[in-house]
Amino acid sequence: MYKAAVMGDWDSIYGFSALGLDTFRVEADDPETDAADLLKRLSQNHYEIIYITESLAKRIPEEIDRFRLQLSPAVILIPGISGNTGDGLNAVKKSVEQAVGSDIIFGKD
Repeated sequence: MYKAAVMGDWDSIYGFSALGLDTFRVEADDPETDAADLLKRLSQNHYEIIYITESLAKRIPEEIDRFRLQLSPAVILIPGISGNTGDGLNAVKKSVEQAVGSDIIFGKD
């Protein structure tokens, strides 16, 4: 069975544990270091899907980009309690364009 994790601030992620996902709170005092290290550890501990809040992902874009071309783990951006920045949708759009060679979500104007 695949393992799935959710990373982010507590208010944004605590509900995911009710769905059976492992939740990992990232403290606000040093999110860049903690988040990058946690993402690396989760990938090494056989998590196949890692959800990360958009606000946290914005702080560690280089770390997330390292996983973009890998099959596993899938790193998926989700909106947090602070709102939707659109980064998650843009990441999905970019992945679809890469996979199929064109923009099939929004089309070209």
